[in-house]
Amino acid sequence: MAVPRPAAAHWAGLVLAGLGFWHALLAPLPLLARLEQATEDWRQQLRSRPAAPHPDIAIVDLDEASLQTLGHWPWPRERLAALSDELLQRQQVAALGVDLVFPEPTAGDAALARAWQDRPVLTGFYLTADRGGLHSGQAPQPLFALPPPRPTGLPAWNGLAANTPTLAAAAPRGGFFNVVPDTDGLVRSVPGVAVLDGQAWPSLALSMALQAAGQPTVQPELRPAGVGRPPLLEALRLQSSSHAPQRLALDERGQWRVPYQGPGGPTGGSFRYLSASDVLAGHLPAGSLRGQLVLLGSSAPGLADLRATPVNPALPGVEIHALMLAGLLGGHLAQRPAWAPGYEAVLILLTLAAVAWAVRRRSPARALAALAGVGAAVVGQALAWQMADQVLPLASALLLGGLYAVALLTRGLLHEWQQRRTLQQLFEQYLPPARARALAAQGDTQALEASNRELTILFCDLRGFTTLSEQLPPQALREVLNRYFGTVTEIVHRHGGTLDKFIGDAAMAFWNAPTAQPDHAVRAVRAALDLAQAAGPLNAHLAAQSLPGVRFGIGLATGTVCVGDLGTPQRRTYTAVGDAVNLAARLETLTRELGVDLLVAGSTRTACGEQLDTALDWLEVDECQVKGRQQSVTVFTVLPASSPNRATQQALLRNWVLALQAARGDDPMIARAHLTALQHSLMPDTAAPSFAPAADTVPSPWGTLCARLNARLTQGTPQDTAP
Repeated sequence: MAVPRPAAAHWAGLVLAGLGFWHALLAPLPLLARLEQATEDWRQQLRSRPAAPHPDIAIVDLDEASLQTLGHWPWPRERLAALSDELLQRQQVAALGVDLVFPEPTAGDAALARAWQDRPVLTGFYLTADRGGLHSGQAPQPLFALPPPRPTGLPAWNGLAANTPTLAAAAPRGGFFNVVPDTDGLVRSVPGVAVLDGQAWPSLALSMALQAAGQPTVQPELRPAGVGRPPLLEALRLQSSSHAPQRLALDERGQWRVPYQGPGGPTGGSFRYLSASDVLAGHLPAGSLRGQLVLLGSSAPGLADLRATPVNPALPGVEIHALMLAGLLGGHLAQRPAWAPGYEAVLILLTLAAVAWAVRRRSPARALAALAGVGAAVVGQALAWQMADQVLPLASALLLGGLYAVALLTRGLLHEWQQRRTLQQLFEQYLPPARARALAAQGDTQALEASNRELTILFCDLRGFTTLSEQLPPQALREVLNRYFGTVTEIVHRHGGTLDKFIGDAAMAFWNAPTAQPDHAVRAVRAALDLAQAAGPLNAHLAAQSLPGVRFGIGLATGTVCVGDLGTPQRRTYTAVGDAVNLAARLETLTRELGVDLLVAGSTRTACGEQLDTALDWLEVDECQVKGRQQSVTVFTVLPASSPNRATQQALLRNWVLALQAARGDDPMIARAHLTALQHSLMPDTAAPSFAPAADTVPSPWGTLCARLNARLTQGTPQDTAP
C-alpha cells in the first residue's frame, strides 16, 4: 500500500538554502559565523610546530624573570635606553620594533631618545574608539592620506595614544599594535592598516616589514563598493627602486589572518625568546642578533599583553606581531578573498544537492561518493589556505548539509515507521498479530506488490446458515456468526494462513503469501481438517438453544494466482485472484452436491506429495466438470487413518478406487461388485447394499459417496458439474 511521502524535508532544503544564501551574501548569521571560526581554529591547530625558530626574527622578552631581577614595571627610561643600545650597537639588529608605548614624559626621555636617534627603531602606539576622540602623544608618520569617506569595512577609530613628542621625534616611524578579537574573544586576524582622520597608519608588523624592504612607497588599492557606498580598501601596493612591485591583499575588513604555528609562547618554538635581563646583562655574545628583526615586548602576566588565540589561551601579544612580520616577509598572509561569499553560496547549493542525491536513494555507493565530496572540500580548503593563502568558508555548507541530511533521514525514518505501521495495520486484518508485526518490522513493501505466485486457497462456507437465520433474531444470529468467524480466524492463523475476507457466511484464506511457505499445501489441508472438526463445538452451542446444527463446507485448490495489494485509490485490499481461487470457491459449493465436508483439488493433492501425516489418507471423490473449465477436475477428501481402523480403511479405499475405475470404464457389474465389498467392510451384517446419504450407521463420507455412485450405475447419471 503506497504511503505518501511528506514534503517537509523538501521545504527544509529550501529553507536551509535560503538561510545559507542570506548568511553568505547579505548578513552573516551568528551561529554560522561562529562555526566558521571554529573550523578555522581547527585548521590553525593542525599546523605543525616549526622545526626551528624563525631565523630572521627574535623577541626580547620583558618576562617575569626580568621583572623579578631588575624591578617591576615601569622601568626607568635610562634602563630601556641601555637595553636599546645593547641591541642596536653591540648586537647590531637590523630593526627594533617596540611593542610598548610611553605616553607620559619622564626625566629619562632624553636618554632613550638618544638611544633611538637615527637608528632603525619602530615605535608602537595604540588606537582607541572609546575615549571621545582623545589624542595623546605624537603618532608616527602615516603611510598615506585617504580622502573621505573612510573605506567601508575598516574598524572605526577616533583616538590614539602614542609616545611623547621627544621619543616620537627620535623614532618617527612605527605602527599601531592593536589586535581586534572576534566576538568570542579570540584573536584570529590583525588589521594591516588603520584609518584615522583621513590618514592611514600601518600596523607595527607592517612597519617593520617596510623597514626590512628599504621603506618602499605604499599606495592604496581601492575598489568601488557600489553607487553611494564608500570604496573598499582591497590591497596595498609597494613600489621600490630596488625591489619588484609587491601587492599585499587585504580582506574586507582590512585585515590579515594571523599565521599561527604550533602553540606559541616562549617554549612554543616559533621564535627565539631572549630574556631582557640577560640581554641587558651582556650574557649574549656580541653580534648574536646581527641583521635580525627584533621585537621588544612582554610575556609577563602583570603587563597585560597576553591574548586569547585559537592555539594558545594566553599568547604574548608581541608574538602575534612577530607572526605577522614573518608572514609579510615570507609573502604568505592568508585572507578571505572578495569572492568568498559567492563561493560559499555555490558550495552550500552543491552540498545540499549532494546530500539530497545521496540520502534519498539510501545507496551506500552514493553515500560514499557524498562523503568523498565532503572530504575533497575539506582537503581543498586546507590546500587553499596552505598554498594560495585563501581562507575559504566551509562550516556553513557542512552544517546546513548535515541538517538537511538529518531532515531527509528523519523524513525517511518517519516514512519507514509510517509504512511499517500501515503494513502492520494491513496485515493484522489477515495474519496473526505476531506475524503481522514481524512482517512490518522487515519493512518489505514488496510483500504488498501484486505478483504471480503459487498459493493454496481455502474457501469455507457455513452450510445450514440460511435455515438458521430464519429462526434467529439478528442479535443471536450475529453471535453465531461471530463464533464461526472467530473459529475460522483462529484456525487459519494457527496454521500460518492469511485470512483474506469474509463473504456473507463464507471465508476465504490462502497460504504462501505474503511470506513464502514451501509447505503451504500441507498447512492448508491441516487447517481444513481442523475446520471440519470445529463444527462440533458450534453445534453444541446451537443445540443448547434448541437450534438446528450447521456444517462447514470447505474447498481447497492450489495454483498460480495474482496476489497483492489490489483495488482503487479509494478502496484497496490485500487479496488473491486467479483460476485457483475460482476453483476453490466452486469446490466449496460442490461439497453440498457430493455430501462431503472437504473437497481438495488434485493440484493440492500433488503439492502435498508425501508431506502429509501418515495418520491421514487421501480419498479420491470423483472427476468433476467445473464451470469455466474444459477439462474435468479430480477432487479428493482427507480421512483420518483410524476411521474405522487403518486396515479396514485401506480395504475401503482399494474397493472405492476399483469401483470408480470400473464406473469410468462403463463396467457397472464390476463397479457394483466393489461397492458390495465396500459395503460389507462398512456394515458386515447387511445382506445387500442399501446406501443412503442420511444413513447415520455408515461412517462419513462413505454412505453419501457410495449412494451417489450406485445411483449413477443404476440410472446412468452423468458426472456432477460444479456451479
